[in-house]
Amino acid sequence: MSSILTNNSAMVALQTLKGINSNLAKTQDQIATGKDVSSAKDGSAIWAISKVMESDVAGFNAVSDSLSIGESTVAVASAGAEQIVKVLEDMKELAISGNTETADFAKIEAEMAEKEAQILSIIEASQFNGVNLLKTDVDGNGGTQLTVVSSLDRAPGSTAAAPTAPTVATIDVATADFEADLDVAGRTGITDAATAATALGELEGFLQTAIEGAASLGASSKRISDQNEFVGKLTDAMKSGIGTLVDADMEEASARLQALQTQQQLGVQALSIANQAPQTILSLFR
Repeated sequence: MSSILTNNSAMVALQTLKGINSNLAKTQDQIATGKDVSSAKDGSAIWAISKVMESDVAGFNAVSDSLSIGESTVAVASAGAEQIVKVLEDMKELAISGNTETADFAKIEAEMAEKEAQILSIIEASQFNGVNLLKTDVDGNGGTQLTVVSSLDRAPGSTAAAPTAPTVATIDVATADFEADLDVAGRTGITDAATAATALGELEGFLQTAIEGAASLGASSKRISDQNEFVGKLTDAMKSGIGTLVDADMEEASARLQALQTQQQLGVQALSIANQAPQTILSLFR
């Protein structure tokens, strides 16, 4: 039956064209944004997971910054400690040279005093960002260690639907405290072979303390560096995971766009043909 009031063919063609236009708009949005899931309406579950992961990525970026600052702080202290070890080795050699009655004790003592001043200067200078791990008070506020944020940990079972609050993990680096443990200014003055022998024993103790402190700082520096490298790799893996979830396949989107544009043109033609159908009814009244 033909009707001039109801054009079923046109309605079918119109609905088809609307569907094509809707898919075309979605594909164009994917190409413009580069994302298959750019909002919650595109896929609420995937979108929620991606947002939790994105917040974790932002958190790990902050962790990486903390680790970088901590690594630099410990590296400065470690360099200072290693330099102090070298100066103490020089002082030890001077003390050994003074273990003979023919030594020039005045010159040895004068050079010892210069080395002591150098050590004290290194201790004072070995600070970064207001933190000095070679002093008793590392931050000027009575602190005895450097606390570095090292990770954000979520409990097993945490999901996007029911995420648990992350806990902050830290690395604590204790002060080497050369300020208190290396009392080079209080050593025995070298005036003869006997005092040189006494000073040699004292310097040997200072040297062992400095070596232990430098080794401890070096180990902490290595740990922080390794953790920073791990956090960087973890962040990259999370970014890759987010991309897998929400990024659009651009090759597929391009092919789909071409197909939909062709379908749109055919849909317009089909609608045009359907709209012309009622005009054939006029031939029945001629």
